Amino acid sequence: MDLEARPVSNPAKRQTWSSVLMLAYQSLGVVYGDLSTSPLYVYRNTFADDIQHSDSNDEIYGVLSFVFWTLTLIPLLKYVLIVLRADDNGEGGTFALYSLLVRHGRIGFIPNGQVADEELMACKEKDEPFHLLNDAVPISPCDGDTYSSSLMKRLLAKHKNSQRVLLLLSLLGTCMVIGDGVLTPAISIFSAISGLEFSMSREHHKYVELPFACFILLCLFTLQRVGTRRLGFLFAPIVIIWLLCISLIGAYNIVHWNPHIYRALSPYYMFKFLKKTGRGGWMSLGGVLLCITGSEAMYADLGHFSQSSVKIAFAFVVYPSLLLAYMGQAAFLTQHHVIENHHRIGFYVSVPERLRWPVLVIAILAAVVGSQSVITGTFSIIKQCSALSCFPRVKIVHTSSKIDGQIYIPEINWILMLLCLAVTIGFRDTKHLGNAQGLAVIIVMLVTTCLMSLVIVVCWHKNIFFAICFLIFFGTIEVIFFSASLIKFLEGAWFPIALASFLMMVMYIWHYGTVKKYEFDVQNKVPINWLLSLGPSLGFVRVRGIGLIHTELASGIPAIFTHFVTNLPAFHQVLVFLCIKSIPIPHVRPEERFLVGRVGPKEFRSYRVIVRYGYHDVHKDDLEFEKDLVSSIAEFIRSAGHERNSLAEGTDNGDEKMTVVSTGFRFSEEKIESEVAPGLSGSNEMHSSAIPRKKRVRFVLPKSAMIEKGAEEELQDLMNAREAGMAFILGHSHMRAKSGSSLIKRLSINFGYELLRRNCRGPMYAISIPHASTLEVGMAYNV
Repeated sequence: MDLEARPVSNPAKRQTWSSVLMLAYQSLGVVYGDLSTSPLYVYRNTFADDIQHSDSNDEIYGVLSFVFWTLTLIPLLKYVLIVLRADDNGEGGTFALYSLLVRHGRIGFIPNGQVADEELMACKEKDEPFHLLNDAVPISPCDGDTYSSSLMKRLLAKHKNSQRVLLLLSLLGTCMVIGDGVLTPAISIFSAISGLEFSMSREHHKYVELPFACFILLCLFTLQRVGTRRLGFLFAPIVIIWLLCISLIGAYNIVHWNPHIYRALSPYYMFKFLKKTGRGGWMSLGGVLLCITGSEAMYADLGHFSQSSVKIAFAFVVYPSLLLAYMGQAAFLTQHHVIENHHRIGFYVSVPERLRWPVLVIAILAAVVGSQSVITGTFSIIKQCSALSCFPRVKIVHTSSKIDGQIYIPEINWILMLLCLAVTIGFRDTKHLGNAQGLAVIIVMLVTTCLMSLVIVVCWHKNIFFAICFLIFFGTIEVIFFSASLIKFLEGAWFPIALASFLMMVMYIWHYGTVKKYEFDVQNKVPINWLLSLGPSLGFVRVRGIGLIHTELASGIPAIFTHFVTNLPAFHQVLVFLCIKSIPIPHVRPEERFLVGRVGPKEFRSYRVIVRYGYHDVHKDDLEFEKDLVSSIAEFIRSAGHERNSLAEGTDNGDEKMTVVSTGFRFSEEKIESEVAPGLSGSNEMHSSAIPRKKRVRFVLPKSAMIEKGAEEELQDLMNAREAGMAFILGHSHMRAKSGSSLIKRLSINFGYELLRRNCRGPMYAISIPHASTLEVGMAYNV
């Protein structure tokens, strides 16, 4: 039942050039698979219906100019030079921006947040080590703030509606990323196999293309459970070969067909294009937008690499390769004006005939790599949302013990597969798929722009003037693309909106229900004074063993405990109130994970343990968690700090006096063979040697440990209780809205939240608990 995460170091620090270059090489296969395959469908979607390729070449020059400046301003200027700097201790993505704003703005993200969490997050901001809570110096919210930063923080902290808007904005970006995880495999695979049209008639091609695409997608999602650890080393070489291939073909087309195509990079051709094509040219920008699909991955996958490696890979490999590819296609089209049908305006028409089959194979492999990266990214962001109580709990399988982030979520994988096959069969062409993907991508970028403008003020303490300039400049560009994509609502763009609306409803209902459940627990918790009045025996029989009571509360006695002892007046000799929670930082170091304190005097043998995880921490399922839990309590007992906290919880505000402890203290284990049961005689004794003797573990105090005399007795009790075993008391709640609640609240709680709760997985820590050691206490909630 180990929830312990591997310590993850920030790769952005203290790196040599060789390690940076190696990370840059690896990032090509993980980060840039989607972006590098965009030349397969950009020109095809741009020239689908809205504009025609004329003899004057104004259209192709204008489209190339738009592609060049879009690639330069969005991925290169916005992401590489600005957004990548806003990492959350090496992590990136929509939730990284949100967690930065939550911490710096002192916005209550988690309902059971404590001063300890704020100080830990403050240390993360300063990149300082964090040891004991009692010795930590709180950082003032206004340290280093400008007037604009202080004003923005006060506005966010004061107005609850602004916090809700911030949460909804983050959820919207997250939902669109999930939508991109559905659409990217479909359009990438569909576009890659479109080269088959050159080897068969169009009548035969339409019967081959769709089944072949579905077969590849089916294989792709079926193999997800294996993980990418065995084939991951091939991803970077495949993308490099693909980029080299499109670069060489692009260079050949430029030299052979139109060496002066570079003139089209002038912004003059953009204005000329819009002037000539009018509304049709504006609508075709939805196709141009597809040239930057996958740009968000540079930021979202930042945690696996470093800023330098991602920037180097894009600036020196991906960016020039894509420019050569788009310029080469444009150069070819300037000399080929007679196009049989819209399928012919695409990538493969500009590929020399002798190279089409090898390029087709490489394109399919590159499309699979790009799709794999997007699917893995979708798993990762759902894991983040689930850790921060914004998504129902799902089963998370770690497919690699060496590489962080290699995860597999079975339920999400099959849902993505069904949705991906549905859109592939339903849309049947890259035009509608491109319209849907374009809208999803531009909404994610708009969300990033909005959150980033707040980060500039709140987190970077810059003048609000810089944030407004950032918002206006990039926001204007993205709004233009957004309007061009939205107008194609009925031509496929409706899909990401419909999917995001459903996902946002699910995520917000789950978050709302979780918060309401916690508020009910807080209102109905039992004061510590009730426990103190019972005396050392707590008013009931104490039996051997450790009783572990899970609760979301960081202070006070949960109602399930009183409900339990009322019906069964006996409990274990060691009582532990366990709270496991996630806080809005990427990782919590193992030595900072456990907060331990007493519940009542020392004689009560009752403790509170709060276990903290970051939203990117890995949760394992094995019994090591029990050892770490007991070790943290033992270390707390052994340390001198426990004497200061003997009545820390007496005021119901004990979380401020709890101690951060490591798991360094370990009991020694001795394996002892059980003796043969008495009463065996005669022939039974003769055959007793054939009976396998049971082995049990006996715990003893380590001889080398420096233990005070007063703590030795308490440690001995803990050791004996650990030897007897653990029992887990889990709450099983049923929540209903109060009578007189609004219709929306009744629907959200009674149907929405309860339906999700009944069908989602239980808490991660409960997965591997033996059923014989588990007690469930049922309670009804009216919120």
